[in-house]
Amino acid sequence: MLSSLTSRLSLSTRCLPIVNGRLFVRQFASASAETVNFTLSDNSFRAYKCDPPSLDIDVTKDEIVQLYKQMVVMRRMETAADALYKSKMIRGFCHLCTGQEAVSVGMESAITKDDAIITAYRCHGFTFVRGGTVHSILAELMGRSTGISKGKGGSMHMFSKNFYGGNGIVGAQVPVGTGIAFTQKYLEKKNATFILYGDGAANQGQVFEAYNMAKLWDLPAIFVCENNFYGMGTSASRSSANTQYYTRGQYIPGLQVNGMDILAVKKACSWAKNWVINEQGPIILEMVTYRYGGHSMSDPGTSYRTREEIQHMRSTNDPITGLRQRILDYSIWTEAEMKQFDKEARAEVEEAVNKAQNDTQPDPDQLFTDVYAKGTEPPTIRGREREEFAVMYQ
Repeated sequence: MLSSLTSRLSLSTRCLPIVNGRLFVRQFASASAETVNFTLSDNSFRAYKCDPPSLDIDVTKDEIVQLYKQMVVMRRMETAADALYKSKMIRGFCHLCTGQEAVSVGMESAITKDDAIITAYRCHGFTFVRGGTVHSILAELMGRSTGISKGKGGSMHMFSKNFYGGNGIVGAQVPVGTGIAFTQKYLEKKNATFILYGDGAANQGQVFEAYNMAKLWDLPAIFVCENNFYGMGTSASRSSANTQYYTRGQYIPGLQVNGMDILAVKKACSWAKNWVINEQGPIILEMVTYRYGGHSMSDPGTSYRTREEIQHMRSTNDPITGLRQRILDYSIWTEAEMKQFDKEARAEVEEAVNKAQNDTQPDPDQLFTDVYAKGTEPPTIRGREREEFAVMYQ
């Protein structure tokens, strides 16, 4: 299986020229709008009932640096969450995206804030790229009132503008996302909805019901299967008769993407958005990716796969390392600049951790708030027991 993973996730390699015959050494955080052309590897895409995108992608140097920064900070944030959970500062469910950073960061770089994203419970990274701060995410994980959901949502329920979560029920976000896409079409908006789910959720009946409705009405729905090869502790090959998830829409075209290459993700998401807003109907993207940790914090992640497999993926297909090498090959940043930013990212996350730890928990009287949209509340809301209720208005 390991050789199969490696062949599907190999990063692009090519002979890289020196841009304009000189190195681009500059002060840290200096700007450059100069465009660089990259050629993706031949195995970046695999298409079903459609033509794949071009392997050429133009990206400014500023964009490349920003992509790198976001992935580095995201990984630092998730590493901090791992430590906080183990020290019992975070309780309950907690699903980390370490290793899968290219999917969220690459996707966000290809769309606008008016496009919508909805995902499952591995949502910290998407919350970050959709506008959440490191502090607001870590505070939410620790149940603080300063959290992005006021400390009442936790790991699986984070939201921001045009980011609809964070959803805890396996596969349930897929029909909800289809409804968001229906809204966009009904209001005649030239935007797309990216509806994410994992390979474990791909066999849910509601996923196929959503496919049918999206195709029937030609909705601007982009179904994105994050295939990290394991649904909880079960490998995809043991749970799915067809593991080529990009082909499972039957009447919906699909594209398999190297989800460990952030430029391939960016190119695919831009291509997919263009597909749906031009009224060609929905499309399926399969992001072939890999999580380094367990399914959740209660899963060591080594009982159903070997440590050697995990280490091999880290050393050969890591999305941050791959982009870092491209940056160095094109002299966009120097090694010293990268090390300096790594230090700043570590300091930023550490500051956010310390601040969140000292924030207060929500007041008990906030328990019944934010259940309904303002103005739609019923007269009373019950709690766990009959005696627990709140009067919403007199």
